[in-house]
Amino acid sequence: MIHKLISHNGRLLPVDEARLSPGQEGVINGWGLFTTLRVFEGRPFAFERHWRRLSRDAERTRVPFSFDPQKVHADVQEVIRGNQVLEGAVRIYIIWNRTGIWHSDEAFSEADIVITSAALPHYPDVARLDLREHGRHAASPLAGTKVISWINNVWHAREAKLRGFDEVVLLNERGEVAECTAANVFAVRKGEVLTPPLDSGCLAGITREVLLEIAPKAGVPMREAVLVPEDLYGADEVFISSTNRALLAIGEIAGHKFGGAPGPVTRRLSELFAGYVAESLGLGSERHQATA
Repeated sequence: MIHKLISHNGRLLPVDEARLSPGQEGVINGWGLFTTLRVFEGRPFAFERHWRRLSRDAERTRVPFSFDPQKVHADVQEVIRGNQVLEGAVRIYIIWNRTGIWHSDEAFSEADIVITSAALPHYPDVARLDLREHGRHAASPLAGTKVISWINNVWHAREAKLRGFDEVVLLNERGEVAECTAANVFAVRKGEVLTPPLDSGCLAGITREVLLEIAPKAGVPMREAVLVPEDLYGADEVFISSTNRALLAIGEIAGHKFGGAPGPVTRRLSELFAGYVAESLGLGSERHQATA
């Protein structure tokens, strides 16, 4: 559940006083963008990386994007302070107000920016994944963009949970592994870590991006590779990554089980990622160990 105070176009106010209108056509059509940042000890992690991705997605979706990143960063921090968030998450939404003929004549700016915060969801120590064919359309020009029209993701996630799973692996139209509804997928085989390339239709996840940078430097081979379900079933370890989960070990995919999860490579990468977070935010060694 989101916290009481939000930022709407740079103004901090209670969520029940914020107003979005049917005349903001991006609200009705789902034409807008969002990103989710983790908060550690009251500090937003990897803001610059998230902002670069938002900027790229704005260009691809033609969403107006004239916002000042320094001002938005300050607004993010104001939301964190106002809601007294020590450990949690922050979301930034960009909503295009005039996208066609169904907008109103209200005095809206080209695009609204809304910032909210929330506590972290609860995740199991080891997760179970379902599998869904045609969950991603890799050939779509909008594949991999993080848009607010998110029904494909939440619908697949809901269906998986109704079947007793925690998440679901989405295959693209070629039968290749793309990602989960809100996480990237990794398979470990003989010490090497493989993850689907962006042309599979997956999101360029921020945690994924960091892992691809830091793992090889630490002696853990990691690369992009086309994967099919059999590659996951035959892996030594499988894990997923996301902003809210960091790294989460997988114990089962659609009836195919993995013993001993989390495995040694997953644990090693979790420690590396925790260390990166601690160093980039200037957190102490005690916080680093707790995150790991």
